[in-house]
Amino acid sequence: MFDKILIANRGEIALRVLRACKELGIATVAVHSTADEDAMHVRLADESVCIGPPAAKDSYLNIPALLAACEITGADAVHPGYGFLSENARFAEILAEHNVHFIGPRPEHIRLMGDKIAAKRTVKELGIPVVPGSDGDVGTDAEAYRLARDVGYPLMLKAAAGGGGRGMRLVREEGELAGALQSARAEAKSAFGDDTLYLEKYLERPRHIEIQVLGDGKGRAIHLGERDCSLQRRHQKVWEEGPSPALNTGTRDEIGETVAKAMRQIQYLGVGTVEFLYEDGKFYFIEMNTRIQVEHPVTEMITDIDLILEQIRVAAGSDLELTQSNVKFHGHAIECRINAENPVSFRPSPGKIVHYHPPGGLGVRVDSAVYHGYTIPPYYDSLVGKLIVHGKTRSECLMRLKRALDEFVVDGIETTLPLFRALARDKDIIDGDYHIHWLEAFLARGGVEE
Repeated sequence: MFDKILIANRGEIALRVLRACKELGIATVAVHSTADEDAMHVRLADESVCIGPPAAKDSYLNIPALLAACEITGADAVHPGYGFLSENARFAEILAEHNVHFIGPRPEHIRLMGDKIAAKRTVKELGIPVVPGSDGDVGTDAEAYRLARDVGYPLMLKAAAGGGGRGMRLVREEGELAGALQSARAEAKSAFGDDTLYLEKYLERPRHIEIQVLGDGKGRAIHLGERDCSLQRRHQKVWEEGPSPALNTGTRDEIGETVAKAMRQIQYLGVGTVEFLYEDGKFYFIEMNTRIQVEHPVTEMITDIDLILEQIRVAAGSDLELTQSNVKFHGHAIECRINAENPVSFRPSPGKIVHYHPPGGLGVRVDSAVYHGYTIPPYYDSLVGKLIVHGKTRSECLMRLKRALDEFVVDGIETTLPLFRALARDKDIIDGDYHIHWLEAFLARGGVEE
């Protein structure tokens, strides 16, 4: 096991990793920018190191500064959390070159799944179903037109190196294709330094279903069920739940084993999430995230398995002790991502929290690094915290969620709490009848009041 872990992140995920380390008896090092010197993970870590000014490129993305922090403190492993350098294969390689363990997959798997075209080609060979579309770069406009006619309209253009909705364009008819190619390439080049595009069939009302996997890099891998992440705004997840209201046990077991088998074949190490669109009873692979997910607590609540702890264990070389038969699903969990944003315009609302009262009670969990008097800086993601609620049934879970949302107090800044209060009372949500385009339609018709 590791002696000391440096947590190369901030906010709630840094605090979440720190807690797992403490429960394993591992010393912790917090790194922080000058804007985060009063952050909770900095206060609670065994040691802390300032790695630069507020801008992420000068601090949390500053690899030389992180290496220096490892050397100064004697950390023998780095946990990257999510975002920042968590899916940077070169960072993992550089750490290895300096005899520091990267708590995550092998660089080759990070690199493979980070290339959306290569990932799609690979999983298809491993027996995972994919969305109909191009096998690779659409290349020239002429090639794009030919492929588009084969796939059929509507279709989506996507950046091969992309994520978060950048470099994506919906094309409903041939007359829109030329302009979409030009704008998608320009956005992809600006965001990722790579204008490679591929295209896929556009599904009208799919759900976004993701399968959580865990492997030890030695040919053992299991799945831990699914999360339904269909409630999204601008391709960003807002509300996640598990199990999905759209799946039954047989469907869950079938797609879960398909994914786990693929992970065993490639000898995947650590946690990962294989994401699908699901429509008319069929799954279509869209991407794999080779890191811990923001929404991982949903899986923890319905399995009683600490994913961060298991991630650290297998990264340290331990065999995967869990077997598929050990994984028992119970009840239902929902997570709401509460951001420092206006609930209608989604304008960021950084500032000082003058009153903070998180909800409590049976089945209620709040993952947050904020506290009374904390100032949310304007430089990073606007996440205030995650409210995760568990119940024996989905109905009980929803009732508990309503109660917890009504208890939650965050004053001094605007938050998206009103959005979730509205969602938890909407008939479609209560019935589980929604898809990836549902939330934007809900917002367009004025479903939330400030």
